[in-house]
Amino acid sequence: MDYAELAGQFLLYSNKFRKNRNQKAIDETLGGEVFALLYSWKKCGHVLPSEVSNEMRISSARMTVILNGLENKGLITRKIDSEDRRRILVSLTPAGIEMAKAHSQKALSVAIHMLEMLGENDARELVRIMGRLAELAPEITGAQ
Repeated sequence: MDYAELAGQFLLYSNKFRKNRNQKAIDETLGGEVFALLYSWKKCGHVLPSEVSNEMRISSARMTVILNGLENKGLITRKIDSEDRRRILVSLTPAGIEMAKAHSQKALSVAIHMLEMLGENDARELVRIMGRLAELAPEITGAQ
C-alpha cells in the first residue's frame, strides 16, 4: 500500500471538505468565541478562564481577548469567586445561553444532514473512523 499517495488524497479531500460553507458551521464550534460559549454552556454554570483556555489549548492572553469580546457583546459576565478572590468565574448571560444553543443546533443540523447524505453504513463507518483517529491523536501528534 502506498501511504504517501493515500496521504496526498486525504489532504486534498480534507481541503475540499474544509472549504465547504456548511463545514464552517461545525468548524466554528472548535475555536474562538463560539467554543468558549459552548464550553461554558455545557458546563451549566461558572467556569474558570483557565479551564476554557486549557481545553482550547490557547494562552491565557488569547483567552482574555476572547472573554473581553464576549463580555462586550453581553454574552458573558465575569465575577470574582467569593471563595477564592484570586479566581475569576465566567458565566453566560441569557443572551449567551441563547447564542450557544443556536450555534450548537446549527452544527448538529449540519452534521445530521451530512451523515444522512452518506447513508447509514457510510455514516457509521465515518463515525467509527473518526473515533479511532481521536483515540490515536496522541500518537499521531507525537510523530511530528
